[in-house]
Amino acid sequence: MRQEIKIWVSVAILFVALHSGLVAAHGKVSLESDVCVRNVSGSMVHLSTYQPQNDPEAEYCTEIPKEGETLWVLDLVDQALRDMPVGIKIVRGSGKALSDTVASLYSTNHSDGVIKGEFNLDEGQYTLLVTGEGVPPLHYEYPLRVQMTNYQETFFTAVPYIITLLLLALFTDKLLKRRRMQQ
Repeated sequence: MRQEIKIWVSVAILFVALHSGLVAAHGKVSLESDVCVRNVSGSMVHLSTYQPQNDPEAEYCTEIPKEGETLWVLDLVDQALRDMPVGIKIVRGSGKALSDTVASLYSTNHSDGVIKGEFNLDEGQYTLLVTGEGVPPLHYEYPLRVQMTNYQETFFTAVPYIITLLLLALFTDKLLKRRRMQQ
C-alpha cells in the first residue's frame, strides 16, 4: 500500500511540475524577450492586438484567434521614434508573397508613444509593416495569422499532458503487474 501511495504522489508531483512550467512560460517577460517587440538599430516597437467581442481581457500579438474586428496598439518604446512620422500598412500575404494593401495609417502626432487603430480582417495571413521615416528609415514587420491554427504551439501545449498520461499508464501497469505477482 505504501508503494502505491508513493507512486501516485510521484505522478501528482510530476503533473504539477509540468503544468506549472507551462504556465510560467506565459508569464511576464522582459521587453527584450517579448515576441511582440521588434528591435531595429536600437529602436524598439511593441505590438498588441485585441478582440474584445471574443475575449475582452485577452491580448494577442501576431496570432489573432478569430476573423473580424481587431483593435491594435503599437507602442513606440524609444523616444527617437516618437519624434518622427510613422507609416503603418497592413498587407495581405507574408514573406515575399505580399499583395494588396488592406489598411494604412500615417501618424505624425504620437508624442505619447502610442499609435492605435482597428482593422477588420478575414481568415488568412497578413503582414503589418511599420516604417519610421527618419534617417535612416526604420522598418519593422509583424506577420499576422488570423483564425489559423498554429500546430507547433498546439503540439507543445499538449506535450506535458501526453507525457503525464503516458507516465500514469506506465505506473498503473507496473502497479497492476505487481499486485498480480503478489496474489
